[in-house]
Amino acid sequence: MSDDIWKRDEVASPCVKVCVVHPEARICIGCYRTTQEIAAWGRMTDDERLALKKDLPGRSTMLSKRAGGRRGRIKRAN
Repeated sequence: MSDDIWKRDEVASPCVKVCVVHPEARICIGCYRTTQEIAAWGRMTDDERLALKKDLPGRSTMLSKRAGGRRGRIKRAN
């Protein structure tokens, strides 16, 4: 049996199966989409999907490393 049966002729999702939303940037740390964009993916046209995928790499800079513990609380207090 061929795997061609399961292939779709559409823009592939940018999902990399690391589905964690950054608490401050509010984007997925795996694919850089917002939760709204993830939810809307199935309703988007190919053109909308391509435009979004083109924009995603630039969002990686939105993810700052979180400082945990006491150091993180001190930074936020100042």
